[in-house]
Amino acid sequence: MITFTPLSGAARSSRTVPLAYLLQVDDIRILLDCGSPDWNPENIETQSESGNGEIYPWQEYCDIVRKHAPEVDLVLLSHGDLVHSGLYAYAYCHWDLRAPCYTTLPVQAMARIATMEDVEGIRDEQKVDVEEEESNESAAAEGTGSSEPHSPKPKNEPKKFVATVQEVHEAFDAVNTLRYSQPTHLQGKCQGLTITPFAAGHTLGGTIWKIRSPSAGTIVYAVNLNHMRERHIDGTVLYRPAAGGVFEPLARPDLFITDADRVNVVTSRRKDRDAALIDAISATLSSRSSLLLPCDSSTRLLELLVLLDQHWKYADFRFPICLLSRNGREMLTFVRSMMEWLGGTVSKEDVGVDGSGRTGGTRRRRGDDDADDEALGAFALRFKFLEFFPSPQSLLQTYSSKEPKLILAVPASLSHGPSRLLFSDFAVVPDNVVLLTSRGEEGTLGRILFDKWNNSQRGDDKWDKGRIGSNVMMDGAMTLKINSKVPLQGAELEAFLAKEKAAKDREAAHQASMARNQRILEADEDESDEDSDSDSDEEDEVERALDESQMDTDEISNTGNGSPRKRKITKNEDDADWGLDIDEGLTKQLLSFDIYLKGNVSKATSFFKSAGGQTHRFRMFPYVEKKRRVDEYGETIDVGMWLRKGKVLENEAEDDATREARRNQAEGETEAPREPPSKFVTSEVEIQLACRLLFVDMEGLNDGRAVKMIVPQVNPRKMIIVHAQAAAADALIDSCANIRSMTRDIYAPSVGETVQIGQHTNSFSISLSDELLSTIKMSRFEDNEVGYVTGRVTSHFSSTIPILEPSGPTIPTPNANVLHAPRILGSRPIQILPRSTMIGELKLTALKSRLASVGVQAELVGEGVLICGAGARRDESSNSIQDTVAVRKTGRGRVELEGNVSDIYYVVRKEIYNLHALVAT
Repeated sequence: MITFTPLSGAARSSRTVPLAYLLQVDDIRILLDCGSPDWNPENIETQSESGNGEIYPWQEYCDIVRKHAPEVDLVLLSHGDLVHSGLYAYAYCHWDLRAPCYTTLPVQAMARIATMEDVEGIRDEQKVDVEEEESNESAAAEGTGSSEPHSPKPKNEPKKFVATVQEVHEAFDAVNTLRYSQPTHLQGKCQGLTITPFAAGHTLGGTIWKIRSPSAGTIVYAVNLNHMRERHIDGTVLYRPAAGGVFEPLARPDLFITDADRVNVVTSRRKDRDAALIDAISATLSSRSSLLLPCDSSTRLLELLVLLDQHWKYADFRFPICLLSRNGREMLTFVRSMMEWLGGTVSKEDVGVDGSGRTGGTRRRRGDDDADDEALGAFALRFKFLEFFPSPQSLLQTYSSKEPKLILAVPASLSHGPSRLLFSDFAVVPDNVVLLTSRGEEGTLGRILFDKWNNSQRGDDKWDKGRIGSNVMMDGAMTLKINSKVPLQGAELEAFLAKEKAAKDREAAHQASMARNQRILEADEDESDEDSDSDSDEEDEVERALDESQMDTDEISNTGNGSPRKRKITKNEDDADWGLDIDEGLTKQLLSFDIYLKGNVSKATSFFKSAGGQTHRFRMFPYVEKKRRVDEYGETIDVGMWLRKGKVLENEAEDDATREARRNQAEGETEAPREPPSKFVTSEVEIQLACRLLFVDMEGLNDGRAVKMIVPQVNPRKMIIVHAQAAAADALIDSCANIRSMTRDIYAPSVGETVQIGQHTNSFSISLSDELLSTIKMSRFEDNEVGYVTGRVTSHFSSTIPILEPSGPTIPTPNANVLHAPRILGSRPIQILPRSTMIGELKLTALKSRLASVGVQAELVGEGVLICGAGARRDESSNSIQDTVAVRKTGRGRVELEGNVSDIYYVVRKEIYNLHALVAT
């Protein structure tokens, strides 16, 4: 049985992002995508429920993900943007989402970059630690050298589940990567499932997931598809007209999960959209004005960069293209190492050949700043007109605000980060252009600006009518809330430094106390072991002598927190201590000894003890034999000694280059400037809008025409619609209802609504005995071998899996009516004929091809009739009728073979049998 529950991004919902769905196949729970919402919407609508506090838009979604995260058995990520993968890192580290996660290599890299860009931008502007985890986050921040003051969080500030950079790396390092069309047979609790990724388009490495279950059949999860080829990637494999339509491995699934967000949208031609974008950029830069283009940090940014780079080369522009992103350079480095995943026009350049057939070696030798650019194909994505800036301040230090330039700033939603800060200064300058390429999430500044532009267009020029609209002049005032981090000054700085110093002192005192206690425990352990291992009276006497000799020692204090601690030290002439334990310096405690004299040494003594039990003292160095510690398994091993030995061997084995690199890295870490103490502040800025606003759809998604054409050709047995508003979901359902061959089992669940498909089946594991396997007659059918088996189930003490063994020969019992029927004189006794079953579905086209391979001509006449033999050649000879056989399909599972008994008849019957699996029962 299949159970499907949308956690977010459901059908008939006003909020279609983020995407997260819980799919349960029998007892296996699969989380399909784990996206993050926008944490900084403009107008947060809260709801108060009987004094339970405020509920924010993402609160319900995060609570339900936290509830189901420990129960999830498998995670599948389809795209590398925030709406599909943004919350995975936080759920992995904080909500125990430790189930195996699978995706493609580009999705893993792009999701890592997008999540890092998001968390760094948010944490650089505001405090986002959850209250119950604030102490843990503070400890982590101190461990990384952070100098931010830990001020209490305002009560009216919403909880934001934002991971740290270290947690992002930890989570995505645990992701398993696959290649396209690579079937993976899962193990553990997911044993029996087979997952296979296929290209989805839209983003680099975007994935359609095919899930194969032995009990539930085939499930295809395909969201955010694009069948059109773009500049940096190819379209989805699900539908390719040049290849004959729908991709065969994805056709006719038992369950098809797809989105319908753009069913009511008619997208304009790609040529028109590219021309509108380039014309707007060229006209603005030529008039000595600038453009602000909000964009994402990983996936769709590549398409924009390739388009702009091609136009800059063609137009010979000298205007700078500025990318404001902390991880933009790292993202391009990742992409250059994954050239085999690229497509479109970039795939033609990756071998160094331009349109005229000349190699690009000259371009390759120009401006090789990075080591990666020397690799084959790296120049295909080396944008020589692109400049990277980590912050708006660094951009203003290089270019003044009056110089014309194209600025690509993250994020695309304008909710925080460089794009929001630049917009507050950018929008007040006349003739500047804000160019939007995506609609943005509901409630963000990007969506507000899009709605403002769309409402200003005429009815036929709106974005979903297949037209390119015109830019609009913005006017009026807008109040923006700007979050920032400012250095501490004055009394705040002094108070923070005093608090930091007190914390350091407490930490130093704590460490010193821990070290003192550790030394005391180790010393007590060594003394107890020596006392227990000492079995001779001579050693007892030496110990008593040592105790007496240490009565006149000095007492000193040597702790970090000022508490007195007594340590016994015996001084000799050269102020040296005699070390008792000389075990290559591996012991942690050195004991002090001194020469002990007692009694009259000139008196005659004996080697043996006297009768009174008094032992004579000699002038000698005290020595206590180091006994070997043993337990029931033998001599105990000092693990620390082996670890120290291993470290020494590693240091000796590493070469000079490695030591030099490590030394340089350590020097770089020590020389890194420490961030000054700072605090988070929030200010409201009122801006007078005077710039121009334009929207050009560059999201790279299928429109309504493509969706309504592809879904019926996939022809699933059942379908679930997600990621769509109510009008779009109803439009797709109505479109499918008009197609006779399309299924009527179409579901559009809302958030939290559960859809159950099929019936719960119990599966059991059984082992076939070797004796039974040797008697099975297998018949090959397509890629499988089928056989009929009957036996007796037995259990063996050495195995937990039941074994099927032969049940012994059985005599078939004929029908009772047949037994009592009178026997005719001279007739043979009744014999029960063996029964057989034919598995498979006969296709007349396949039979025609098979007969042609054996030299029998065949021709389709009418519907469901195949003429084989001489009749297919339209031969007028007298033997044409005798040598003709007709094959008819009269119903599901029924085939009629009509013709005279001849060689052609038996050949045709044999080939029909070969197209089926014949199983004797």
